[in-house]
Amino acid sequence: MLFIFSGLVKAIDPLGLAYKMQEFFEAWTNSGIMPGLMNWLNGQALIFSVLMITLEVVLGVALLLGWRKNIVSWLLLLLMLFFTFLTSYVLFSGKIRACGCFGDCIPLTPIQTFTKDIVLLVLVLLILFGRKYINPLFSNAVNGTLFFISLAAVLGLQWYVLKHLPVKDCLPFKIGNNILELRKIPKDATYDKFLYTYFYKKGTEEKEFEYGKQPDSTWIYQEEKLPNKKLIEKGNGKVALINDFILTTSGGNDTTEAVLSDKGEYYMLFVKDVGSFPENWSADQRLAISAAEKGKKVFVISSERKKTEHRYAALSVAGKKIDIAVLTCDATALKTVARNNIVLYRMEGPVVKDKWGGSDIEKALK
Repeated sequence: MLFIFSGLVKAIDPLGLAYKMQEFFEAWTNSGIMPGLMNWLNGQALIFSVLMITLEVVLGVALLLGWRKNIVSWLLLLLMLFFTFLTSYVLFSGKIRACGCFGDCIPLTPIQTFTKDIVLLVLVLLILFGRKYINPLFSNAVNGTLFFISLAAVLGLQWYVLKHLPVKDCLPFKIGNNILELRKIPKDATYDKFLYTYFYKKGTEEKEFEYGKQPDSTWIYQEEKLPNKKLIEKGNGKVALINDFILTTSGGNDTTEAVLSDKGEYYMLFVKDVGSFPENWSADQRLAISAAEKGKKVFVISSERKKTEHRYAALSVAGKKIDIAVLTCDATALKTVARNNIVLYRMEGPVVKDKWGGSDIEKALK
């Protein structure tokens, strides 16, 4: 049952798992582990995400049904060995914050996910060695039918989410959230405190002292030696829920506060890759024109300024060019803000009032 639950939690946002997979591939590339293969896998992350989620759900369903118990037991073991490898890498390497085992809806610490996988691995081994006691719930034909229904259902759910937006939004930019408030550092946040000691020399004797605390002025600071750094107090690690969302103008100025402090209703149109839009698709341009006719501001936000500016540069209303502000946002931050190639936010001040993705942008025109 846990496999089904885990898979479905990720199925509501398969792009989230794809981005997490890319973190692993990038970490291994940077470590020099088969960089060519890792770069290729990085480009196929979404396909692997969909396949992994689907496998997790359908194997869980097959296990509950007692269908094809031999192959299902071995596949579950391989799956758990793979998951345990990933969670151990997260825990012991420190190069990745979390494994994303339950998606963004149920965040777990590295030690929690690793412990969970060890327990599940033991349970899967019990299932494998005790599989002779597993009996089919229904006839082979019924079990097979239910299995393929579950396969179609989980693939259909992921297809729907990728065409639109996650059916359950667990990210900081969900409807109702105040972006400005979530950019604030928690009041109880504490930080790591370090003690730095520097190298000083007096004659042939060399010692370490805190800055300015050498016994007398005869001790000469050794500039060529880096200071020693010692952790004396661990912080709680709390940061703002939204800490990398920065909007910049063409001049490179940070205008995030100014945009989000805008009074009244306005739109933020997040565009990842203009070149990936369907041919002759123009809902985004018609939206910009419609908003201008109603006197509503539209801020277009992308990580690729030139391509994006070109798409909206020629738009006009009654022969008058529309002045659309194109702002830049980091591509990594855009992955969190927009779980589609193009996503529209209807804003009221800093509060997200509504959002649409992909073809659903047409609904905002009505």
